[in-house]
Parts: sequence; structure tokens; C-alpha cells
Amino acid sequence: MVVAEPSPNDYADSESKTCGKILVVLSWILVIVTMPFSLFICFKVVQEYERAVIFRLGRLLSGGAKGPGIFFILPCIDSYARVDLRTRTYDVPPQEVLTKDSVTVSVDAVVYYRVHNATISIANVENAHHSTRLLAQTTLRNTMGTRPLHEILSERETISGNMQISLDEATEAWGIKVERVEIKDVRLPVQLQRAMAAEAEAAREARAKVIAAEGEQKASRALREASEVIGDSPAALQLRYLQTLNTISAEKNSTIVFPLPIDLLTYFLKAKEES
Repeated sequence: MVVAEPSPNDYADSESKTCGKILVVLSWILVIVTMPFSLFICFKVVQEYERAVIFRLGRLLSGGAKGPGIFFILPCIDSYARVDLRTRTYDVPPQEVLTKDSVTVSVDAVVYYRVHNATISIANVENAHHSTRLLAQTTLRNTMGTRPLHEILSERETISGNMQISLDEATEAWGIKVERVEIKDVRLPVQLQRAMAAEAEAAREARAKVIAAEGEQKASRALREASEVIGDSPAALQLRYLQTLNTISAEKNSTIVFPLPIDLLTYFLKAKEES
């Protein structure tokens, strides 16, 4: 039967555990001896929106983060870090981005995030908030650089959703939950703005001309139908003539109208045809 010899790491772990137990006992003795003054040091309070991550002799204390409310620490061997669980807002500064169709734009956004695991946010990353903000800037540049300008201007909600999913997946290992991403503004170069305005104005003028042409076409058709109706009935022409006179007389102007009987014109026309 072969017996495995213990490794040096096993000796180190056993020695550290022994030293740790001795220090814990000495700390408890110190607390008891200095009662009740030690209670002011040993008892801590965290708010409803906070959690406390406790380290004992450099190791995470079992049981996870403490709080909200009162928790107990041992003097000299325990240290703790407060973690705020409230949602934070980060205003991403304007980023100069070269789009897929080689247009330089300036884009800024707002990121809403919070800590959902206090222990991981302290143990896995040095500064979870600073890391999340830097990642938000790079993600914004990378996302905008893969899309053409017309998609950036027209599909902001889709781009924001993709950024939120990407950031949430990347910050999961840091104990961060990205709740929302909103693109605030997309600033275009002045020359490009003028070119787009000229293009839009030309398009509006073209549509206006088409609409005017369609209106003239419909009006000409209506006039042709009206002339056919009036031609079939001479009395209708007389009534239209009287209506026009009434319209002219209602206006305050210096127009002088000499009525001419239509029957007289008809007589001359018939005489001309007979001759």
C-alpha cells in the first residue's frame, strides 16, 4: 500500500488555518476585555440599498454580502467594503466614429446600470464602475462603426438594444447588470448637413411639381366635362354667364361690364352659316 506524502501547499494551508484560528481567538478576547467600548467598533450598519462584503484575514467571509441592517466584525482581522446597489447613470462623452460608409459622426449615449452581485463586483474586478464605463465607450464606437449612416439615424432603438445586450453579457462576470442604453444625439458634419438639406429640398420641390401637374390634369378633365355639359344645353351657358356677372359685381372694383345678349351672337352665327 502506497501512502501519498503531503505536499508543501497542504502544510501552508494547515499553518494558515491554525494561525487564523489563533488570531480569531485573540480578537474575541480583545472584544471581551474592552467591553462595552468594543461594541462601537464591532457593530456596523448599512442602508437598505447597500451591502457589505467582509474579508477576514484577506479571505472572503462565508455567507456572502451582509445587510441591510446591522452586522458584526472582529477588530484587527476583519475589513469590509460597502457596495451601493442603486441604479447609476453614465453619460457617455461624444465619440468620434467612422461609419461603415466612411462618414465621420459624433455620437453620445446614456447607460443605466447597477450592481446585482456585491461579492463578485468587489472580488473579480478592481473597479467595477470604471470598467463598465470604459467598456460602454468602446462598445459604442464598435457598434456605430459597423453600420451605415442611414441605419444610425433611423434605427436608434435597435442599436441601443444591441448595445445593451452586448454590455450586459460582458459585465456579467463583474456583477454588473446593464438595464438600459439610450443614444442621445448623432452630430453630423456641417457640410454633410447642408448637402442633406439641399437633397431634401430638391425632393420636396420635385414632389410639389408632380402634385401641381396632377392637379392641372384633373382640372382640365373637369373643364372638358363641364364644356360638354354646357354645349348640350344653351340655357346652361346663359346661367353660367349670369353667374359670372354676379360674381364680378359682388367685388368692390372699378370693372365696367357691358352685357351682351347671347341670342344676338347666335343670330349672327346662324346668318353666317346660311350665307
